[in-house]
Amino acid sequence: MIPMTLRAPAPVEPAPDRVAVLCILGSCLFLQLGAALATQLFPHAGTWATSSLRVLIAGVILLAVSRPAMWRWTPEQWGCALVLGVSLGAMNGFFYAGISRIPLGAAVTIEFLGPLLLAAALSRSVRDGISVLLALTGMVLLGVDSYSGELLDRVGVALTLVAGAFWALYILANKRTGALIPGQGGLAVALTVGGLATLPFGFRGVLVIATDPHLMLVAVGTSVMASLIPATLELIAMRRLRPQVFSILISFEPAFAALIGWIVLHQDPSALKLAAIALVISASVNQTLAGRRLRKTMPPAV
Repeated sequence: MIPMTLRAPAPVEPAPDRVAVLCILGSCLFLQLGAALATQLFPHAGTWATSSLRVLIAGVILLAVSRPAMWRWTPEQWGCALVLGVSLGAMNGFFYAGISRIPLGAAVTIEFLGPLLLAAALSRSVRDGISVLLALTGMVLLGVDSYSGELLDRVGVALTLVAGAFWALYILANKRTGALIPGQGGLAVALTVGGLATLPFGFRGVLVIATDPHLMLVAVGTSVMASLIPATLELIAMRRLRPQVFSILISFEPAFAALIGWIVLHQDPSALKLAAIALVISASVNQTLAGRRLRKTMPPAV
């Protein structure tokens, strides 16, 4: 009799769960609402003050709520939290500086190149490659639609590209911090560090906001909607996703911005914008469902 050998089942990549996808969608929604509110502070305090104060307030609130035992952290945990904080603060600061010079739609498209290139660099399957290609094509179409034949400010483009690079670093640091530091403590420290690190670039503007109750109220609202809620939701999602999967699913953000402009602001979408939305959503759906399809079609081990 020939003995039967048991073959280990081929590893199946898990599909992103519904909680992670819903967290990403919620993050995109609140980021857009917060960005709209933040623009009210630009004329009074400037972009860097708005960005640093927004992140710092979110950090202080989350520190008070989570009360992390920082004195017990290892050097590795502190290092991850500090890298996450610097990348988060720089990402927001450079992006706000960019949108003060170029249209928001174009800026979101350009900034997304950071996580998209990260997804391409970390891709390990044909499915990842297809999702990246779909999202990249959609981003190009959104860029063409936002460009509309007008020359974009070069400094604004450069600032937004830097923001995109820090966005990619933020994704990697967020994943590492979420794995090493339980709860919300790592994020709370990172937000505080990010706000303090960028505070010198907008110190005068921060004083203007701090001495005006109305502007301070707007700043707190911006902080909660554009930093505290999105960062918390993204941390939950990152604990459930690989960095390259997160980088592809976050492609909902520029598409979400276009949809909000259509539904809320009654801006008529162009054919290019509709095509771009369809492509980036297809990339996210493909990334979300492919693992489940593989799981269903995997033959049993014998």
